Amino acid sequence: MTDAPDGKPKPADQWQHRVFRALVVARDGSVRGWRWWARNWDRLVAALQDEAPVGSAAAPSPSDPLVEQRDAPRLIAVPARGYVYSFYIRATFAWSSPATMRAEVLSWYVQYYQPNAIQRLTRLAADAARDLPPHRAGDLEVALQQALAGDPVWHYQRGDVVVTCRPDAAVRLDERIMPALQPHVDRLIKLEYQFDEQIRKARYAEQLSRQWVAILSDDADDQDVAEAREHMLTAQREAARWITDLLHRHAQNPPEPPIAPPIPPQQTHPTPTRSPSLDAE
Repeated sequence: MTDAPDGKPKPADQWQHRVFRALVVARDGSVRGWRWWARNWDRLVAALQDEAPVGSAAAPSPSDPLVEQRDAPRLIAVPARGYVYSFYIRATFAWSSPATMRAEVLSWYVQYYQPNAIQRLTRLAADAARDLPPHRAGDLEVALQQALAGDPVWHYQRGDVVVTCRPDAAVRLDERIMPALQPHVDRLIKLEYQFDEQIRKARYAEQLSRQWVAILSDDADDQDVAEAREHMLTAQREAARWITDLLHRHAQNPPEPPIAPPIPPQQTHPTPTRSPSLDAE
């Protein structure tokens, strides 16, 4: 290679040098690219097939199906009877897939299908809440749980891939109705406590009456003792009958809390009174 009189390479020599460097760079890039393809070919094929990579360096595939739990992004609101107040539902969905599916693929399917699951749960809740007054959140939750128990697993399919969903729901009251309900709930709590107190007193009186009957039975020959014993037995039977009737009425017709307008108030059961036979004791 000769240089020009001014010390610079001739144009022909410069062109040959550039071509030689380009060939060297292309050769090195081809070698590196081939090595990369050789190392990652199996992994790339497995990723395209939604399967775990196979080979000596691959991790063992899981034996159990993948499960991903997702909450609804916001509370689901469905109108109560009258369409003035609403019930609010906190929904949770447990998504699962075959064991061969990777976690990121399942997350994609969950993101794709969860709006459909939320819409389906909203329709079920709206059908159950349409005829319920707004203070019956517990009844709505029971009805919704029964509806979900009849169809506990929802299936979603795209091509050959099937993912399943198990929904769960909890119902909350409308915050606007809580101030109206609180005085009536407090009153019901007080009535329940008074009722339990009266039941405890009646049972204690019945137990005491039985003890006196047992004591008087040891001296039944005396006429006065016999009359007292008969009186105790009569009072005991009346007390037992009163307690049984009271518990039966309470179990069949539990008191319901009245609510403020626009829903008419509901009647509550009066506080039970003691039997005259017990007062005589």
